[in-house]
Amino acid sequence: MNATFLGHLGVWLSGMFALVGMVDLAMARRRHQRGHALILSALMLLSVVASVTVMQVALITHNFSLSYVAENNATFTPLIYSITGMWSNLEGSILLWAILLAIGTVVIVFVYRSRAADAVVQWATGILFAVVAFFALLMAGPADPFVRAVTYSPQGAGPNALLQDNPLVAIHPPLLYTGFVGATIPFAFAMAMLITGRVGEAWMVELRRFTVVTWGALSVGIVLGAWWSYQVLGWGGFWGWDPVENSALLPWLTGTAYLHSVIVQDRRGLLRMWNMVLAITTFALTILGTFFTRSGVVQSVHAFSTSTLGPILMGFFALTVGAGALLVAWRGDALRSPVGIESPSSREGLFVANNILFIGFAIVVLLGTVFPILYQAVNGSVVTVGAPYFVHVAAPASIVLLLLMAVAPVAGWRRATPAVLWRRLRPIAWIALLITMTCWVAGIHRVVPLAAYFLAALAAGSAVRSLAGSWRAAHQRGDARWRAFTGPSAGGMVVHLGIVMMAVAIVSATSFVSRQEFSLARGQSAEIAGNVVTFDALRSVSDSLKVQTQLVVHVNGGTIILPAITSFRGRESQDVATPGIDSSLWRDVYVTLDAVGQGTVSGPQVASNLPTGSVAIGVTVEPMIYWMWIGGFVVGLGSLLSLWRRRDS
Repeated sequence: MNATFLGHLGVWLSGMFALVGMVDLAMARRRHQRGHALILSALMLLSVVASVTVMQVALITHNFSLSYVAENNATFTPLIYSITGMWSNLEGSILLWAILLAIGTVVIVFVYRSRAADAVVQWATGILFAVVAFFALLMAGPADPFVRAVTYSPQGAGPNALLQDNPLVAIHPPLLYTGFVGATIPFAFAMAMLITGRVGEAWMVELRRFTVVTWGALSVGIVLGAWWSYQVLGWGGFWGWDPVENSALLPWLTGTAYLHSVIVQDRRGLLRMWNMVLAITTFALTILGTFFTRSGVVQSVHAFSTSTLGPILMGFFALTVGAGALLVAWRGDALRSPVGIESPSSREGLFVANNILFIGFAIVVLLGTVFPILYQAVNGSVVTVGAPYFVHVAAPASIVLLLLMAVAPVAGWRRATPAVLWRRLRPIAWIALLITMTCWVAGIHRVVPLAAYFLAALAAGSAVRSLAGSWRAAHQRGDARWRAFTGPSAGGMVVHLGIVMMAVAIVSATSFVSRQEFSLARGQSAEIAGNVVTFDALRSVSDSLKVQTQLVVHVNGGTIILPAITSFRGRESQDVATPGIDSSLWRDVYVTLDAVGQGTVSGPQVASNLPTGSVAIGVTVEPMIYWMWIGGFVVGLGSLLSLWRRRDS
C-alpha cells in the first residue's frame, strides 16, 4: 500500500470516528446514557497517529512520491529537520494540530469517564469531536498533506532555510500549537455550560490544571520563538510585532486574563461572565491566528505558506464568535454573580483591573494586525502598521502590569484599604527604592528604565514575600521545604518572577542597546560599548547541507564567534545571515557578517566599495538580554509547579 492511500485512510477514519462520536453522544443524551466516547476518541486518536506515522516515515525515508515531502524535504536534509518537516508548511501543521487535539480529547474523555453521562461532559466532548472533524475535513480537502506528486523529484526541494538553521524548530512550533490546541478544552466546556444552562457550576475551576499546562506551553513557545528569531534572522532583535508573532500573542493575552478570572471564580464565585467570554475569545483567537499564519493574507518572515484556506478559517472563526455571543447573551442573566466586588483595591478588584489591561492591550494588537489586511481589501493598496504603534501602548501597559503584579499578591480578598496595602508593601518599596537609587548612582538616569526597575523590584519583592509565607507555612506543617513552591498560588508567584526577569531584560536591552557597523581589515579591531571585536579570519565552509562564508571574530581577546552568510542547498534564494553571539548574564555581543570586499572570498555579499580583504560587520551590544530566556524558563517552571497541590491548597 502506498503512502497516499494509508495517509488518506487515517485522515478519513479520524474524521469518521469524530462524526460518529458526535452522533453517539447526541443519542446518549436523549437516552440519558453514557455513550461510547472513550472508545471512539481512542479510535480517532489511533487514526490520526497512523496518518502522522505515514508522514514521518515518508519524510525520514525521503519518499518524494508525496508532494508535501518533495516540497519540504530533500535527500540531504538532516534527520532532525526531516522530522520537523511535518510542521514546516500548511498541510503538515494542520496534521500536527489534529494529533494534539485528538490527544487532548482522549485525555478529557478519560479523566471524566466516571461522569460520562453528565450533559456538560457530553456536550463538551461533542464539541471537541466537532473541532477534530473540522480539521479532518481540511486535511481531506484543501489542506491535504498526502497528495501524490505530479512529477517525481529525485532530490527534493528541501525545507525553507529558516526552518533548518536552528534546532528550536523541533520545540517552538509543537509548544505553540499545544497552547493553541489547549484553548479548545475550556472553550468546549464553556459552550457546554451555556448550552445546558449550568453556568453556576465549577467546571472552569476544575479545568484549571489543563489550562495552566497549555498556557505554560504557549508562554514558553512564544519565548522560544523570540529566541529563535534572535538567533537566526540576524537583525539583533527578538520581537518585531510581526502579524504572525501577534497571532500567538493575542490568545496568550486573553488566556492570561482567563487564568486570573478563574482564580476569582474559585475563591469568590465571581467573574463567571468574564470566564465564559474569555474562554470563547481565546479559542476564537487561535483560529484567527491560524488564518494569519497559514492563509497567505499577510506577508511575514514567519508565514511559510499560502493557501485557499482563508475563507474556510474565517467562516469557522465567525461561527465560533457568533455562536458564543448568542449563547452568552441567552444566558446573560444566569451568568451574573449573586455578589459583587466590595472594594476596588481588594484582590478580586485588582484582578478585574488586570483583565481590563490584558483585554485592552489585546484589542490594540488586534486592530494593528487586522487594519493593513482590511485596508488592502478595501483600497487595493498596501499599508503597514509599524512597531512604534504597538510599543506606544505596550510600554505603559507593561508599567501598569508590573504595578498590579506588585500590589495584587499583598491585597486581601473582599476588602483591602490603601493603608493596609501600603503597610504590607512598605518594606518591599524601600528595597525597590534602594535598588533604583543604586541604578542611578551607576549612571542610569533615564526615567522610563528607572521606573521599570523600581516596579520590577516591587513586583519581585511581592512575589518573594508570598513565597516566604509559603515557606514558613510548610515548615510549620512539617512538609518538605520544596513544597512551599508548589500549588496554584506559589506556582503563580514563580511565574511572576519569570515575568519580572523578562521585563527587566526587555527594558535593559531596548533602552541601552548599542548598534554600529564597521569596516575592518584582517587583524583590525573595533570597540563598542566597552567591548572589543577583532576580525581574525574569513573562510569558506561547506557540507552536504550548506555552504558558509564564515567570519572568525574574537570578542575581548578571548571568546571566538563565527558570524556567517549561509547558503542552503535546494531552494533558490536560501541565503541566511547567521549571527555570531557572545552571550553572558550581563550582555550579548551580537555580530553579523554584512558584506565582504572584492577578492576576499567568493560569496553572496560582495561589496565593491569595500577594500580588498576587508569585511563589513554589524555589531550589536544588548545588556541583560540573556535574562529574557531565563525568565521564559522560569515561567514554564512556575506553570509546572502550580500543578502540584499542597495539603493547604
